[in-house]
Amino acid sequence: MTNEVIAESTAEATIHAPLASIDLTEWVFTLTDSEYQACSKNHIAAAATLTPEGKRMSINVEHVGNLMIQHYVEDVAERSRCRLVSLSDSIGPDIGSRVKIVVIWSFTAEAIDADTTRFINSVEVRTAPGYLEALEKRGVPFAKASEFAQQALTAHNAEETPLFAKDIEHKARAMQWR
Repeated sequence: MTNEVIAESTAEATIHAPLASIDLTEWVFTLTDSEYQACSKNHIAAAATLTPEGKRMSINVEHVGNLMIQHYVEDVAERSRCRLVSLSDSIGPDIGSRVKIVVIWSFTAEAIDADTTRFINSVEVRTAPGYLEALEKRGVPFAKASEFAQQALTAHNAEETPLFAKDIEHKARAMQWR
């Protein structure tokens, strides 16, 4: 029963800039700590690095129901489509409760017209080995944990997506990516 979906959310926002002026992969891997924090009250820290194999990695710390430490590794890295996969740490409800989960963060940009772009931000959270056993040990049914995670993820995605879009728009209008 590993890799069962715990929660998933998709949100959309409008970017008032042409699709050709946007580079989502460059955006995510150059997002500064302060820019990341400005996109949600629950964003704590962000940085970028490389895996030992040379793939780009975005490290994010945020509070989405639990404290989350994510190590997003590039899976798909294109100007208008990016997919990152993280074996993440989820800590909560107390500091001694730590489990691994898989988080898949995908975002795309699609032209609405010559000057407007749709930003689609999707997050999927899946179980990792040991997750179900950790729930069982704490006496928490999977359905209850999933419901809690779904509520937290939906609210978080609704908050961050328009703010991510605003940050991308600002950089696209400044012609940051040519």
